[in-house]
Amino acid sequence: MYEFLEYRVEHVMTRDPVAISPGTTLREAQELFERHDFDALPVLDEAEGVVGMLSKLDLCKAFAFTTSRMVPAYDEIIRQPAREVMTRDFAPAAPGLPLTRALQLMIEAGTKSLPVVEGGRLVGIVAREDVLSAIRRAAQGRRPEPPAPRA
Repeated sequence: MYEFLEYRVEHVMTRDPVAISPGTTLREAQELFERHDFDALPVLDEAEGVVGMLSKLDLCKAFAFTTSRMVPAYDEIIRQPAREVMTRDFAPAAPGLPLTRALQLMIEAGTKSLPVVEGGRLVGIVAREDVLSAIRRAAQGRRPEPPAPRA
């Protein structure tokens, strides 16, 4: 299990993840969630910097029943842009971050995935499934494989 200490985010992250813009509608985001079964989508500005994360929970919150809105208007809500409901306070990870630290960040933030940022730009995403797979491999005595070369 000590092999897990050698793992870095870059060993397990998904490179070039699907991302959306702040103006992407919640309908478009919902379709991406359904098509790919993602937990969250990075939200990028024009310079490909991460300005937020839109999670399935954020999408659900948009439809929350409240005392001021007993029956949410589906058509109105689903047309909203991601910027209206995305999480702006998120923890980015660097490719070289130890996976032990990325796991701790996920636990502390209560999130299922972290955007991986290098030089101010999105280069990947690391999800709980990636961390759990690395833990299983480490328990089998497997060291991390070198990360794929960057394009």
